[in-house]
Amino acid sequence: MTESFLHYIWQLQYFRKADLQTSSGETLQVLAPGIRNSDSGPDFSGARIKIDNLEWRGSVEIHIHASGWIDHKHSSDEAYEKVILHVVWENDKPITRTDGTQMPTLELKDKIEPGLWERYKNLYVSTDLIPCGSRWNDLPDIHKLAAMDQALMHRLEMKSASVRELLRQNDNNWEQTCYQLLCKNFGFTVNADAMFRLSQIVPYTVILKHVDKPIQIDALLFGAAGYLEEAPDDEYVQLLRREYDLLRRKYSLEGRQMSYSQWKFLRLRPANFPTVRIAQLAAVLTRQQHVFSKIIDSKQCSDVVTLLSAQQSDYWQAHYRFGKSSKNPVAPMGLSSVQNVIINSIVPMLVAYGKIHDEYSYIDLAIGFLNHLPAENNKIIRQWLSLHVTIKTAFDSQALTGLYKNFCMKRRCLDCRVGSWLIK
Repeated sequence: MTESFLHYIWQLQYFRKADLQTSSGETLQVLAPGIRNSDSGPDFSGARIKIDNLEWRGSVEIHIHASGWIDHKHSSDEAYEKVILHVVWENDKPITRTDGTQMPTLELKDKIEPGLWERYKNLYVSTDLIPCGSRWNDLPDIHKLAAMDQALMHRLEMKSASVRELLRQNDNNWEQTCYQLLCKNFGFTVNADAMFRLSQIVPYTVILKHVDKPIQIDALLFGAAGYLEEAPDDEYVQLLRREYDLLRRKYSLEGRQMSYSQWKFLRLRPANFPTVRIAQLAAVLTRQQHVFSKIIDSKQCSDVVTLLSAQQSDYWQAHYRFGKSSKNPVAPMGLSSVQNVIINSIVPMLVAYGKIHDEYSYIDLAIGFLNHLPAENNKIIRQWLSLHVTIKTAFDSQALTGLYKNFCMKRRCLDCRVGSWLIK
């Protein structure tokens, strides 16, 4: 037995309520189970019950065993003074309030349909990565779509919360926040932290002062990233060094620049080398001043795709690393990579902006972007595809990723629309 299962039973009132009594023999009627509390304190607040002929309003606390009240030291916690009913699986010990009166207790052990617990247990202890996977295609579409919508909004809320926290750290500067999100995403998984660190060393306010001189943007980014000290001499490197020597004194960058060892090249395809990604980022920054404003004013996904598909400078069209020429021309960032940036940076930023300004049109725009973009292809999505789940758009892949990470992996079947339906 788990407390989360008892929370589910109480919240949906899935127990026999005929002739309901407390453990001390008083008649009990549940008028309202209350609202689930996700913070500290009793499990449900705002409940209404009737004991004999007296109506009570207050909180409900739930434990597997009544003695859990003592184990969790609720007797000495003022937050539990307003508990009007103790709901337990087994009433193994009488519980009294601080004033000595007995706590009304409802024991559920003999009031729950056995099959309900068995169905939940089969999901909870399943060794499958997706507990309901074998039954997914037999489910009514309405429940699958509801679960995906729920998972997607939960995922977008979590991602937009990270954007809002970054915005707070940047004193509500959206341009700097957008710049840092782009930097981090241009590093993708392997070099994301290093790219974010680079965006902290060279803020967007500095970038804006030099957007009309691409060579200075290259010098700032590659110099602060620590590449110029290690780079072999050629005409381009010498020019960057001269520019960076002036710029680092102007912006007090001495002693703040990164080291070459902080960047990862191992097991990366040349197109994903951090040097190439920095060059591609520099091209985006010099192509459009005030990138955030351009993105927020976009009406369709193709506008953002065009913005992020800038061609890097001539040198980086012929090199993957400093001093090493490429046999073939180096292409700009590929479409799938651009789509990845939109999914993981632009969409959460639009959602955060919409929430902060109470402008839900931006959230609709973000959802529209996901519906426009093709589905991602990664390990999680391939797991769903192995179950013959239809995945067409990024809306689908993000929803199923959220479902897997926040519900399936954590065995939160009771909080999932599909799991809840299967158990019921």
